[in-house]
Amino acid sequence: MQQRFIAGPCVIESAELLDTVAQELVRINDKLGTDIIFKASFDKANRTSIHSFRGPGMDKGLQMLADIKSKYGLRLLTDIHESYQAAPVGEVVDVIQIPAFLCRQTDLLVAAAKTGKTVNIKKAQFLSGNDMRYPVEKAREAGAKDVWLTERGNMFGYNNLIVDFRNIPDMLQIVPTVVMDCTHSVQRPGGAGGKTGGDRQFVPAMALAAKAFGANGWFFEVHPDPDKGLSDAANMLPLNKLEELVEKLKIED
Repeated sequence: MQQRFIAGPCVIESAELLDTVAQELVRINDKLGTDIIFKASFDKANRTSIHSFRGPGMDKGLQMLADIKSKYGLRLLTDIHESYQAAPVGEVVDVIQIPAFLCRQTDLLVAAAKTGKTVNIKKAQFLSGNDMRYPVEKAREAGAKDVWLTERGNMFGYNNLIVDFRNIPDMLQIVPTVVMDCTHSVQRPGGAGGKTGGDRQFVPAMALAAKAFGANGWFFEVHPDPDKGLSDAANMLPLNKLEELVEKLKIED
């Protein structure tokens, strides 16, 4: 089974940031023989506060992502929040991601599936791994050929998440590719005074634990200076720590 690695900034902040991250992903891919997929969001529609930075929007954001693909040859992943976004996004990216909060939205899943692109569905914070067979069923019946599932933790009391790693083997009974979202799973949602906090020091442990439970994909939001990031600053992995972690996770052929 091919391993999947996904990495990039939480949100498109600038063309310079995208270039910096893309250059590092290309370097790691060349060194380790990996195929890390570049991830960035053009619109963070689910920020805690209405005053939070959301990104450049779909039109400008898709052009910036297309530029990254053209310049660096990286495959792309981004998320959608509205059904109408699926078709234009599918013209640019290789993987369309369904946010966890929206994984039961039938019209969104159907629209993503109809693009013919890989659909990565994040498991909701309120669902079990076994429950994800129903979103997968919706996507497959709408024509999706390649569907991935992503574990990102469940709500545990207030402003905290917990990961039940048993969800990984459960979801592997539904789809062949299960991704561990190592950075969103260490979030403290809404727990930092109008924004989401997090504990990035636990990201490597989340990744290695997921490997032990059979995960064959890993998702990292990365930034050259995470504390200055405009979204998910507290849980993004420093860009210069990515290579070491990918090397630990990589299974030699």
